[in-house]
Amino acid sequence: MADYNFGGSEEENAELKKLEVELLDDPDNFETWEKLVRAAEALEGGINRNSNPQAITTARNAYDRFLAKFPLLFGYWKKYADLEFSITGTEAAEMVYERGIASISPSVDLWTNYCTFKAETSHDPDIIRDLFERGANSVGLDFLAHPFWDKYIEFEERAEAQDKIFALLARVIHVPMHQYARYFERYRQLAQTRPLYELAPAETLAQFRAEIEAASSQVAPGAKSEGEIEHDLRLRVDSYHLEIFTATQTETTKRWTYESEIKRPYFHVTELDEGQLTNWSKYLDFEESEGSYSRIQFLYERCLVTCAHYDEFWFRYARWMASQAGKEEETRIIYQRASYLYVPIANPTIRLHYAYFEEMCGRTDVARDIHGAILFCLPSHVETIISLANLSRRHGGLEAAIEVYKTQLDSSECEMGTKAALVAEWARLLWKIQGAPDAARKVFEGNQQYYLDSQAFWTSYLMFEVEQPTSAETETVQYERIKQVISDARSKSTLHPDVVKELVRIYMAYLLERGNKDTAKEYMTLDREVHGPPSVSATRTGGTYGVPPAAVDPQPVTVPLVQQPTPDQAAAAQAYGYYQQSPVNGGPAA
Repeated sequence: MADYNFGGSEEENAELKKLEVELLDDPDNFETWEKLVRAAEALEGGINRNSNPQAITTARNAYDRFLAKFPLLFGYWKKYADLEFSITGTEAAEMVYERGIASISPSVDLWTNYCTFKAETSHDPDIIRDLFERGANSVGLDFLAHPFWDKYIEFEERAEAQDKIFALLARVIHVPMHQYARYFERYRQLAQTRPLYELAPAETLAQFRAEIEAASSQVAPGAKSEGEIEHDLRLRVDSYHLEIFTATQTETTKRWTYESEIKRPYFHVTELDEGQLTNWSKYLDFEESEGSYSRIQFLYERCLVTCAHYDEFWFRYARWMASQAGKEEETRIIYQRASYLYVPIANPTIRLHYAYFEEMCGRTDVARDIHGAILFCLPSHVETIISLANLSRRHGGLEAAIEVYKTQLDSSECEMGTKAALVAEWARLLWKIQGAPDAARKVFEGNQQYYLDSQAFWTSYLMFEVEQPTSAETETVQYERIKQVISDARSKSTLHPDVVKELVRIYMAYLLERGNKDTAKEYMTLDREVHGPPSVSATRTGGTYGVPPAAVDPQPVTVPLVQQPTPDQAAAAQAYGYYQQSPVNGGPAA
């Protein structure tokens, strides 16, 4: 929490401190962040240039932190710029706008607001025009870009630059856009008063003139004057413009199917429904099939404003960009934006792919640092630890990978459940990579006592033994090993009953597939214990089947020392573990 002297009244300061405490407990709560920003800018009745410097600092700090966490909220960039304008003036407001468009470059609204602000506060038309051109390059292809284009045209109208207005319209009529028709109508009207050379490319005009002159010479050489030829040229150009209109109309209609399904074209922290995500995927499929690099890239940028927290779209964008020739740096930037700004750290898969990308590019140290950054926030993330171990193996050998596992197993920050999975991975590494199943078995056996409640450990241990290749000479030995794992799981582990049952089922399947002629009895016994009703289920050493000893009635079964127990007593005593085999006669003894 920031150390503030907020600069407001006692009541205002108390509210801000309360909100700061709430954010400490829940830093992702969007509503609390909004309340904090509103409370900060309302200090002393509203922040302005005459406000207490501490109150101004508080308001700026609230906006900075809020927009660092939620950089795609274009409306708050506009509000922050307005606040800075009221405090410091034009230059400070422009700096906020620049930060905003760097964070959310595909925002038509933010670019429109910024350019409008510039047009109202600057007296240099070239500087204003340069900013509008930057905006046109960023959002000019948006299906709903008409507010931006209207402001750009309005600026040129105030400058009375008819040639520039016509040039703008000549660009706009090619863009598939919601209000394409009205721009074309105005363009067509202005075309009647513009010189011919502005109406079409020079080579197109030359072709039209040649065709008109050729047709005229067939009737009579020199039959048409220059004025008549120009008149015919304008008619041909008008038809040429109508063809452009028809083409734009067709492209607009194609996209309308997808645009009409976009219910939320802006970013928000609330989740999108499945239909919206599917529509974006289909829209991207369509645009990619059209093949225009600029349009595809822009649609990805639009999509990733709305879908910023969905790593599937970042994956798709990075993969598409990587398929374009010479776009390594662009691909890197996509991964960086996803990893550093948008996809929550709780979902680190995109960061792992970023690490693989950097490894591919020969930047192994960067790849390691990315893994380290994930583990700094998620010290028990199994996938990341395994990925780091594999990275270390690829570039440092098997021992380097094992060292990663040992480091994590020694770490106090790593949870026991994660450690159990890592032991299994360590053993698997020795088995699969080094080809040393005995060494792998020792890892399982040596760590068994620490992970008595870990499903991951016991399942991996059992499958390791089941998957060992055997021959006629080794089958019996391997069977005993597998049987021992099941025995230990039933007698020593504290697994949930359902987990133990599942392990036994795996063992039963093994008996049918690879057991000998004498295993049917064992199979049927296990079948009764696993699937039978409680009245016929057998017990396991250490407790009733599937129930840890602590859960069983603790009353001891007492058997007189001078007489043999009845069969029922012996079974109960063995189940509770109060008797051991006599070293003398093999019978039960106290």
